[in-house]
Amino acid sequence: MTHIQQLMNSLNDICDCGIINDTVNRRYFTGMKSSDGTLVVFKDKAYLIIDFRYIEKAKRTAKGCEVILQNRLYHQINELITMHSASSVSVDTETCTVDQLNNYKTALKASVSSDNRFSRLIRKLRMIKSQDEIDCIIAAQRIAEKGFEHILDFVKEGKTEREVQLELDYFMLSHGAEEISFDTIALSGSNTSLPHGVPSDKPIQKGEFVLLDFGAVVNGYHSDMTRTFCVGKPNEKMHMIYDIVLKAQLAALNTVRSGISGRELDNVAREIICKEGFGNNFGHSLGHGVGMEIHEMPYASPSKEDILHENSIVTVEPGIYLEGEFGVRIEDFVVVKNNGCENITKAEKQLIII
Repeated sequence: MTHIQQLMNSLNDICDCGIINDTVNRRYFTGMKSSDGTLVVFKDKAYLIIDFRYIEKAKRTAKGCEVILQNRLYHQINELITMHSASSVSVDTETCTVDQLNNYKTALKASVSSDNRFSRLIRKLRMIKSQDEIDCIIAAQRIAEKGFEHILDFVKEGKTEREVQLELDYFMLSHGAEEISFDTIALSGSNTSLPHGVPSDKPIQKGEFVLLDFGAVVNGYHSDMTRTFCVGKPNEKMHMIYDIVLKAQLAALNTVRSGISGRELDNVAREIICKEGFGNNFGHSLGHGVGMEIHEMPYASPSKEDILHENSIVTVEPGIYLEGEFGVRIEDFVVVKNNGCENITKAEKQLIII
């Protein structure tokens, strides 16, 4: 069953008609990538209303829906509402602007709901990945891993963080990535204590950690990985912190399975780090879902009760950050299975010293 068929079949308890404007969700349900367009979904049929810039491409690309050239958007939606005898409309409130919502409420000939049931439905459908989606994510990850292998040969004393970032981005984009997953993080030395620091012109020095957080995109699907390695010989404290983070990550990876909550999974890694005395230095959640967006359901966090379902994908990325000294994060991401998980990440994670 296609994504859009799943959505149509799930509308019964929510609304007669759902409207999607968001670029990512529109592509997820139709396969059509564009900066604009309106997907109108009924229980028995779906329509993509799109302007002249994309109409030819949409007729060739969009799947599971009828493509309509946009001229008078609200009038066209009203015609469809009348045709399908729809009395209730829901919009994706997580991505719809206040202005769009107000315009729909004013212009449409049906009751427009502003609750989030339709948005939750979309997120739940996207959370469970098909094999085709998993294959795209794996392909993106293999590009990223080749980039990591390349960058290990590129990095040396004197290279700047910014040079490393640009080299890694260029490699992934020139080896099959549609785009990069997010702004690549490339940090060194004391900057590695910044979980989401921005690469600078700081030169890498011997005896420093280098932390890379990066990913590639294939067919709209993202990969995500973090590796921390050392240029030159690390000191004893660096070794100790790295080993604690790795121990926490391996324990969490061994715990992943369908049916547990994100909070339970987070706690497995967090307990290990806390017992070693570094609980206050692990300030972010353990992980998040990955798919057509770099952060999506499910979440592995102390505050989240999201249940991990089979064929959902979640990152496992504990870290310890010592302000003014250094930080360590190790991130894999996995496909959740009933009796464990399939680790998509194959890159080495024992401490690499170059």
